[in-house]
Amino acid sequence: MGEAVLILGATSAIARATAAAFAARGAALYLASRDLDELQRIASDLRIRYGVEVHYAAFDAEATETHAAFFQSVLANMPDLSGVVLAFGYLGDQQAARDFKVGAKVIASNFTGAASILSLCADHFEPLQRGFIIGISSVAGDRGRQSNYVYGAAKGALSLYLQGLRNRLYASGVRVITIKPGFVDTAMTYGLPGLFLVASPQDIGERIVRTLGKQADVVYLPWFWRYIMLIIKHVPEPIFKRMKL
Repeated sequence: MGEAVLILGATSAIARATAAAFAARGAALYLASRDLDELQRIASDLRIRYGVEVHYAAFDAEATETHAAFFQSVLANMPDLSGVVLAFGYLGDQQAARDFKVGAKVIASNFTGAASILSLCADHFEPLQRGFIIGISSVAGDRGRQSNYVYGAAKGALSLYLQGLRNRLYASGVRVITIKPGFVDTAMTYGLPGLFLVASPQDIGERIVRTLGKQADVVYLPWFWRYIMLIIKHVPEPIFKRMKL
C-alpha cells in the first residue's frame, strides 16, 4: 500500500514543492488551502505530471470550528491516510502586528489553527500506532527579535506544540518532525530587507520528504541554519537586547 499524504496550506511555494516530491515517489495526495481555483490547477498538474491520485478541498486554518468536519471528509476520501504536512502560515506586516488586532491574525494563522487541526490528526494516528506529522515552523521561533517577534512567538509556540506531540505520540510509533526553514525564496519573503543565504522552495520541499528516511526530530533547512541559530540563541541577553535584529 502506498503513501497517502494530507498537505495543509498546499498553495504555498514550499508546500507545492513538497507535494511534488511526495508525488514523485508515488504518494496519493490530499491538498487543502483557502484558494480552490489554485488547488485545482496544482492538483491537475500533479496528476498529469506524476500519474498519482490527488484530491483537494477548501481549508481555512483560522476557522477552527470547521476543522473536525474537514478532517472527516479527508478520511472519507483517504481512509488509509499515512501522514500530514502542515505548511500554512502568515507573516503579515510585522510593524502593523504590534497592534494586537493585527497580531492576533498572525498568531491564529501560525499557531492556533495549527494546534486545532493537529490535535485531530494526533487523535486519529495515535490509536492506529502509525503515521507521521510534519510541521513547518521557522527559525524565527528560536529567539524573539524586534523585527518579527509576533510571527516568531507564534512559530515558537508551534515548535513547542510539535515537541509535546512528539513526546505524546512516541510510544504509539507516530513520528512528529519539526521543520525549521531559514530564508526561502517565496511570495511571503519577497522584498524583505536583510535576507541572506536564501534557499529555493524546490530544494526545501525535497529535503522535507527526505527527512522521513532519517531519525532527526528537528530539522533546520538548509542545514547550516542550525548553527546560525545556535549562535544567536547563545548571545547573552544583556547584549542581545541591544542588537538590531
